Amino acid sequence: MLVKAMAVGFIGTNCYILTDETTMKSAVIDPGGDSNMILNYLEDNKMDCVAIFLTHGHMDHTMGVEGLQSETGAPVYLHKEDYDPSPKGGFGMSHTFCPAGECRLYGEGDVIPVGNLQVKVLHTPGHTPGGVTLVCENAMFTGDTLFRESCGRVDLEGGSAPEILSSLKRLAEMPGDYEVYPGHMDTTTLAQERTFNPYVRAALSGVTEF
Repeated sequence: MLVKAMAVGFIGTNCYILTDETTMKSAVIDPGGDSNMILNYLEDNKMDCVAIFLTHGHMDHTMGVEGLQSETGAPVYLHKEDYDPSPKGGFGMSHTFCPAGECRLYGEGDVIPVGNLQVKVLHTPGHTPGGVTLVCENAMFTGDTLFRESCGRVDLEGGSAPEILSSLKRLAEMPGDYEVYPGHMDTTTLAQERTFNPYVRAALSGVTEF
């Protein structure tokens, strides 16, 4: 399994390219802009994009979808709670998104193959109603749910402090350790977040609001 991280879009959102080394099938996670840069990386490394995974619908995670989808034909995967066939748009205004091309709605417990890799979907709302975390082997792509020593905002449309605390608690209680690839900020590990993240520690202690 290969994971390539690149900062894309107007605020440097973390976009990840997840690749099965045996087949070179890839999924692009949260293409928030700079679709040409993403496409060039795929082409230069002879990778076949078979899926576009969105951790949620905010535009800083979706602005590169159109260019990427039009060139690769890959379906977009999005949780139903962040899907709207006629989204209102506007950063910080709407959590909904509707791709121009094929969109497949995924949710809790779904497993999506990427070559020989299996990507499991966990519904982790709080930043948005349809926020998801994607788990593949020892990697966890947390979108704007879990950050390094922080968590996603809950003051935008659809945000909920109790829900994000519940999602953080759920992730922290997963057995073992994971490499955590967040939507913003640096990569981290789940073990580090259990120890040093004040929001995770609050969630584990039973706090339900902040």
